Amino acid sequence: MIITQDLGKRFDDFWAVDGISIHVKAGEVLALLGPNGAGKTTTVRILTSVLRPTRGEARVAGFDVLKDADKVRASVGILTEQHGLYGRMPAIDYLDFFGQVYGISPEKRLRRIHHLLDQFGLLTEGHRRVGEFSKGMSQKLALARALLHNPPVLLLDEPTSAMDPESARLVRNSIQDLRSASRAVVICTHNLAEAEELADQIAIIRQGRIIAKGSPNSLKASLLGSPEYEVKFGSSLNGCDPILPSFITLTGRGSDWIRYKTSQQPEVNTVILRALLEQDLPVVGLVEVPRSLEQVYLQAISASNKEGDI
Repeated sequence: MIITQDLGKRFDDFWAVDGISIHVKAGEVLALLGPNGAGKTTTVRILTSVLRPTRGEARVAGFDVLKDADKVRASVGILTEQHGLYGRMPAIDYLDFFGQVYGISPEKRLRRIHHLLDQFGLLTEGHRRVGEFSKGMSQKLALARALLHNPPVLLLDEPTSAMDPESARLVRNSIQDLRSASRAVVICTHNLAEAEELADQIAIIRQGRIIAKGSPNSLKASLLGSPEYEVKFGSSLNGCDPILPSFITLTGRGSDWIRYKTSQQPEVNTVILRALLEQDLPVVGLVEVPRSLEQVYLQAISASNKEGDI
């Protein structure tokens, strides 16, 4: 649904985007992560045919962003960081205006507007002026506008910014529901927990280049190494040092727990448990220690620093 190859955008002598190659299938969500100024928004503007790339190519919903700009724009729903809402218009009139721009028939337009306002909890607010909306309400209205023409591609820049937790959860659930065999979603966000929850793919961008790309699990494996496990004991070990197999590395310990890593397959955990039980140690549980996307992100940035990118 979205394909870019060696995509680049230069402003004077500065490359805002420098060799971005991504492939987002229908039914997938891609999260673009990176610090401010990394090139995420510039990439999105190219994908909406707002900016012309300096080099490379991009296709959205089967259309070339240069040759088929009008068709690309008709195929994309976009939520920008600056919404550009018309503050004096009632919410219903605002969505109706954009429905007319998209060429939606009056009957279908009204039905679609009511559905989206209801979906985002704004139906009772439809006749209020947009300028009276809170930041969270404005964000939901802007997302409704992006979905109005039921586009096959969604490009969302900070979709839950300025929202209270309940509204943010509503929007995240809506994004999950928007996954379909015929739609692709790209999210630019600084909310790493949100990206981990929603995304099938992650691309971490820095200084216009992708420094890490893959599924959340594959990135954890490649950047963080072997998983870490924790054994919990029913009582204090009282300074006792368990005898552990040679193929594991102890990474931490407390009075009633130990943590370790191993490059072996997870099945070897049964061997480790058996060894501990044979020492009459009161084992009550063994779990894999959760690893977050924040750890992946920080590791990718750290590795980029060591390679001399700054």
